[in-house]
Amino acid sequence: MIGIDELDVKGRRVFVRADLNVPLDGETITDDGRIRASVPTIRKLVERGARVVVAAHLGRPKGSVTPKYSLAPVSRRLAELLGEDVAFAADVVGESAQSVVAGLQDGQVALLENLRFEPGEESKDDAVRGEFADKLAALAELYVGDGFGAVHRKHASVYDLPKRLPHAAGDLVLAEVEVLRKLTEDPARPYVVVLGGAKVSDKLGVIANLLSKVDRLLVGGGMAYTFLKSQGHEVGKSLLQEDQIDQVKGFLDEAASRGVELVLPVDVLAATEFGADAPYEVVDATAIPADREGLDIGPRTRELFASKLADAQTVFWNGPMGVFEFEAFSGGTRAVAEALVSSEAFTVVGGGDSAAAVRKLGLPEDGFSHISTGGGASLEYLEGKTLPGLAALEE
Repeated sequence: MIGIDELDVKGRRVFVRADLNVPLDGETITDDGRIRASVPTIRKLVERGARVVVAAHLGRPKGSVTPKYSLAPVSRRLAELLGEDVAFAADVVGESAQSVVAGLQDGQVALLENLRFEPGEESKDDAVRGEFADKLAALAELYVGDGFGAVHRKHASVYDLPKRLPHAAGDLVLAEVEVLRKLTEDPARPYVVVLGGAKVSDKLGVIANLLSKVDRLLVGGGMAYTFLKSQGHEVGKSLLQEDQIDQVKGFLDEAASRGVELVLPVDVLAATEFGADAPYEVVDATAIPADREGLDIGPRTRELFASKLADAQTVFWNGPMGVFEFEAFSGGTRAVAEALVSSEAFTVVGGGDSAAAVRKLGLPEDGFSHISTGGGASLEYLEGKTLPGLAALEE
């Protein structure tokens, strides 16, 4: 992949596929991390005199215009962060988009409405997707792929459009790929991976691939209960994927045969119900009462996980240790995050809920070596999959 420094952008319309998929409460952005991450590439293009056409998706409107998924609030925040006016197009490839783009002067920025308002963006039909990509291509002369959180999607703006225009990778994408290569090609050891989140099924591929690469695997969050159940333990009403138990048993056997230390919770906060104020008690992870559900790792597990991270030289963390959105059940996630902040290891937070948790818990982002903007994309890269958006940029 070439970078944007190798493009002659002055006076030219540059289509920037960014990742601005931020959480909204009405029109209030509750976490602007992805917008902030997109600013350096956009600003560099502005300073070099490009006419910047930014495009992104938000939520899952499924090919129809859905006002709650409008990028209008994102446009306002992007303008604040850039310190520049951002012209907002009320559509994606229609009259508004064409007019707004035509009106750009050198060093100015426009943002198109949500790409996913157009059915062609996510279509499984190559011809339909290609037709939409042709319309996008008509808006610009150059393409910059900088939406790392979307590069694992075979979407028109990610995969088909760079095939139609001279293209380069944005600085954000180049930085993400450099970090992930460090994790996959020759990581400093001990190499420890911490996985959490709700479902073990979301992490099957990455676990299977990492078992041949890591020295230690720590498992928390909702997915831990399927591991505990596979060992024959009672997990009560905790999140459980019965259909994954045999797969998980296989992971436990493979870890043992490879000499990978697979560490599970030894205690949990077991609540009477799912809720922010639910009564709970600390119980052994091997003896969760039948009428309770685990909502966070317990104090002994927090100490155990911290001790298993203490000597690490490389750490990848993806997925919270509990329901961090509830204060009472955020302690496990905080404990892992704080262990990484105090570590001298090369520490990578794998995007998604983990990155959101870091910001929600008020931890210093510069306390980590890298916070990824793409949870799903990071995981698929670590699985060894070919990511369509990266493949298109490499051509």
